[in-house]
Amino acid sequence: MERREFLTAAGGTLMLGRLGGGRLAPGRRAPVIRPASQVPTLGPEVFARRLDRLRAEMNNQKLDLFIAEPSTNYAYFTGGNPGRSERLIALLVPLKGDAVIVCPSFEVERVKRGTTIPDVRGWGEDQDPWKVVRTALRDLKPPRRKGEMIIEPSFDYGAYLRLADITGSDWHLQSSAAVTDRLRMIKAPEEIEQIEQAITITQDSMTATFAALAVGASEAEVAAHLAQEMASRGARGGGLVQFGPSSALPHGGPGGAKLEKESVVLIDCGCLVSGYNSDITRTHWFGDAPSDEFKKVFNLVHDAQTAAMQLGKPFTVTCEQMDAAAREVITTGGYGPFFTHRLGHGLGMDGHESPYLVHGSDTRLEPGMVFTIEPGIYLPGKFGVRIEDDCRMTDDGLQVMSSRATKL
Repeated sequence: MERREFLTAAGGTLMLGRLGGGRLAPGRRAPVIRPASQVPTLGPEVFARRLDRLRAEMNNQKLDLFIAEPSTNYAYFTGGNPGRSERLIALLVPLKGDAVIVCPSFEVERVKRGTTIPDVRGWGEDQDPWKVVRTALRDLKPPRRKGEMIIEPSFDYGAYLRLADITGSDWHLQSSAAVTDRLRMIKAPEEIEQIEQAITITQDSMTATFAALAVGASEAEVAAHLAQEMASRGARGGGLVQFGPSSALPHGGPGGAKLEKESVVLIDCGCLVSGYNSDITRTHWFGDAPSDEFKKVFNLVHDAQTAAMQLGKPFTVTCEQMDAAAREVITTGGYGPFFTHRLGHGLGMDGHESPYLVHGSDTRLEPGMVFTIEPGIYLPGKFGVRIEDDCRMTDDGLQVMSSRATKL
């Protein structure tokens, strides 16, 4: 989930015996979760099938070559992500012929262990890696015309300039987003399975964390406890924990606030299972009796979420229409200006990916798409309420994959 730094208890960091029983050192930040294991967790047939789908899309759009540096898209097609450094690692997938990975010679064995691509070509420390790429491109260029190359969208700008220099007039370069987004939006059964496992772990960890809340705990301590709950269930993850007025900041991070009775607690979190994410938000009242205003806002957000979910029909409803359905409920309820973000986003190997449920998106939801529905109302200086669930589109309509909150 790009917008959040997940707090983790991995490696003994931020270990708490009981919630409120430990304290973070002043100024200390919990580590950022890096990409999941470099070793493929799915079988080679999965990645072979993905490469076949990539080539089919390339053929339909008259494209000749896909190139990517280590990234989510790289991992999607190869099975692992070796990470980036100043040394070039690149995947080249031609329309015809076998895929190739170019990497430093001393990294060949490590890269091979983290990929299902057998052809890994090394370059020496005293060599220019782009000459190796140029040689490979010479073999891949279609005869008697300019080649059409698509580039992974997060490609490093400096690397792009070198690529443009070595390709010259032989290749036309463009983004691969239209192809890679389309492929990754439609989840295969094995991808759905990983997301379902991540959802189960997230829900169980959130339940345990809410049950352990205690007066005087800080947002950072609760976030650390949440990450520890996930780690105890075999997953890496964590998320945002916000108390009281802090919950009115859609992307607020753990601050110095201490938990008090009769206040709002918002937890927005997820975890990774075999490289696939969950993303769930729950907003609770910590205390004996929620205020009338909180109940009104909470139930309005719940109704907005329901309105969007009920609209979900495969190949029919657009992302924009889903967003509008939820927004209309909140606007009619008098809180329109306080719903300040899109309704949701796609979910998979990235915490935020296509499709995006937002005004202006005419993408139609299709079977296999997994996405969040997360309306919210944020009242500055008071509190915020967001309810987020993970959903997927099936042949029969929208299915809520997580367990929905109940109205107050």
